[in-house]
Amino acid sequence: MDLPLAHLDRPFDYLVPAELDAQALPGVRVKVRFAGQLVDGWLLERVEESGHPRLAYLEKVVSSVPALAPEVARLARAVADRYAGSLADVLRLAVPPRHARVEKEPTVAADPTAAADPAAAVDPRGWRDYPFGPALLRALTDGRAARAVWSALPGEDWAARYADAVAATVAGGRGALVVVADARDLDRLDAALTHVLGPGRHVCLSAALGPARRYRAFLAARRGEVPVVIGTRAAMFAPVDRLGLVAIWDDGDDLHAEPRAPYPHAREVLLTRAQLDEAAALVGGYARTAEAQLLVETRWAQEVIADRATVRARVPAIAPTGDDPQLARDPGAASARLPSLAWTTARDALRADLPVLVQVPRRGYLPSTACADCRAPARCPHCAGPLAVPAVDGAPTCRWCGRIAAAYACPECGGRRLRAAVTGARRTAEELGRAFPGVPVRTSGREEMLSAVPAGAGLVVATPGAEPVADGGYGAVLLLDSWALLTRADLRAGEEALRRWLAAAALARPGAAGGRVVVVADGGLAPVQALLRWDAPWFAARELGERRELGFPPAVRMASVTGLPDAVADLLAGARLPDDAEVLGPVPADEGRERMLVRVPRARAAALAEALHTAAGRRSARKAAEPVRLQVDPLSLF
Repeated sequence: MDLPLAHLDRPFDYLVPAELDAQALPGVRVKVRFAGQLVDGWLLERVEESGHPRLAYLEKVVSSVPALAPEVARLARAVADRYAGSLADVLRLAVPPRHARVEKEPTVAADPTAAADPAAAVDPRGWRDYPFGPALLRALTDGRAARAVWSALPGEDWAARYADAVAATVAGGRGALVVVADARDLDRLDAALTHVLGPGRHVCLSAALGPARRYRAFLAARRGEVPVVIGTRAAMFAPVDRLGLVAIWDDGDDLHAEPRAPYPHAREVLLTRAQLDEAAALVGGYARTAEAQLLVETRWAQEVIADRATVRARVPAIAPTGDDPQLARDPGAASARLPSLAWTTARDALRADLPVLVQVPRRGYLPSTACADCRAPARCPHCAGPLAVPAVDGAPTCRWCGRIAAAYACPECGGRRLRAAVTGARRTAEELGRAFPGVPVRTSGREEMLSAVPAGAGLVVATPGAEPVADGGYGAVLLLDSWALLTRADLRAGEEALRRWLAAAALARPGAAGGRVVVVADGGLAPVQALLRWDAPWFAARELGERRELGFPPAVRMASVTGLPDAVADLLAGARLPDDAEVLGPVPADEGRERMLVRVPRARAAALAEALHTAAGRRSARKAAEPVRLQVDPLSLF
């Protein structure tokens, strides 16, 4: 039943009336009477007998289409158990809302003569830069459950490599599922698959499609009309006939984490599918997460990487601005936002008629300001939120309540002048436009995202994740304001900084073709060292080792319990936690709530999830007034 209450998280038996016998198939939507109310539910299984003496009848079969595949129902149960959630919550994520008009549309089978021959389309040449690449394709064609963690080379057409892997899987007679982080990546993969497989051989699933298009694509996959499904995290539960490969690109992107209960991560859902369905798995990216490194170190997966000679031939020339030689030549580099090395690198690329990419971590104009006299952070006099300047002629505006503080006066010194504490992408574009007059300046960010820019001299200022591809590659890539990424109070700060830097640097030309990357940071920092050597596996191994020493995920399993103090204490008091569980906290959370962390060894992960789910069930059974949010392995711990 579609009731997310923890104490009702179990199947219920109902009788099937004779008039619904033909329609009541496993996987269909139904309505049943429960506690005097008519509620939605799923028919999971038909059996001859029940152990309960008195049963009510099904009220209605909502749709005769078995939208819930048996393997997806099994996966949903496994995901709910892993994340201490309820099956009803997972099924809401797994099956899109019904669209009755789409169900009535006639099914149209794809024209096999219009599709390319998958066997002929499998070309291993793109994978030959990686010693284990061709072997991976052979394993996929043979239908073996190969599992790989792939570190992509700079300049790699990752979408084409994924299309090769999917084509190899289809050539072996099995289906494939690929999940990417955002719509731009989805468009790129869509084009690559259409080129390799031909039209009509795959569908795209994304929450941005709209109800009708999304449900139409879902039904095409459920009916087995296409062998391949690609999409954003909304596709991680998509039904695929004879699933042979699950793949995820850039698993460190936080868009892969579902913000709705029970908060599953697409990577973990796909790896669970690979385990349950004995399918191959491919985790790829320019960077590597500690979770992916754990797969390699436990021998669950084989790493697919290029040898160092190939890396050196493909990587751009990368230099930091904060190492000793640079500081000797330019003493101001330690404090300058655009040190001389970065400026001259951009100038030389523009003179060579090559585009320049500038990555800025913050969007907007001046997203954070301070008093120009005493440097105290500028705060809203009404709610104490940070004041930002939205445009060159804009008045200071609170980022929390939206009030304009035109008459702002610093409460510390009485000063009325503001200075930039953080410079955004639009202000950066304005400054660079003045520094390089006559050069076109483009911006790419949340408001307007560019997918590609032409070759030729030009400046592109982009926030992380919004960098467009340049025709022929960028002549220079400048990575500014590194402190904004590295100094965040977050367990994954270094990992996230390196991921964003590698994604931008991968768009540059190789060093032999004039490509240069400048990172405004100290060259001695570990993430900067990994960037300089283009060695994401080394940094991931280092990061995982440190987390083992400190007892942080993924080396351990950790759960977050957030709510009002009395509610959190009530749940933990009623939870039969494993004997080796550690309870950490409390730490403050937003809106007067607090957070407690529970840590156990990975071998006790299932016991921890079960204990928390059972305790939540007891609270919901007695109708506890205050909710408690349970998250297993949350992305943010602080």
